[in-house]
Amino acid sequence: MIERNANLLTEFDFPNGIPLHGDATNDEMLKRAGIDRARALVAVTASDSDNLYITMSARLLNDHILIVARASETAADQKLLRAGANRVISPYQIGGVRVAQAVLRPTVVDFIELATKSEHFELQIEETRVAAGSGLVGKSVKDSGLRQEYGVIVVAVKKGTGHMIFNPASQEILQAGDILILIGSREHLDGVAKLAGVSA
Repeated sequence: MIERNANLLTEFDFPNGIPLHGDATNDEMLKRAGIDRARALVAVTASDSDNLYITMSARLLNDHILIVARASETAADQKLLRAGANRVISPYQIGGVRVAQAVLRPTVVDFIELATKSEHFELQIEETRVAAGSGLVGKSVKDSGLRQEYGVIVVAVKKGTGHMIFNPASQEILQAGDILILIGSREHLDGVAKLAGVSA
């Protein structure tokens, strides 16, 4: 975690995190943080221009990194994507939609909160990529045993082409590179992740 204000890092208590005092728009600071070997970078400063600069720098320093960037203004979304962000998150837009949903569909909001908060281990939503060599490759959703043996629900399958299949038919064939969107208990989801991740 890189932060300009040293005072905000005094009570940093993430067990596996390393607090760094500095400016994330500086390439040397990103290198010091390990940008070259990082799997992901999250740019969530209060300034869209800073997030844009961080995104551009990170993409140049690591072409394979996953970048999630925060945007306050709608106009910044496309700029951040063009600069190399994989995902752009707008807290104000998400908050507005969430408030509206809480009024119009309160039970749906309850369900989503239940399934997306880590403390609710009885039910969670997870994504799992099917690796080459996995026992799931070449099997249909029905024959995969995901529902019968693991007790998880396949909500959607994102194909390697990027096409998303919602509520896939039981005959849908799973392929290497597919990303499964699943609902189930943490224990069962972890079991599916192991099955899907077995590679040759």
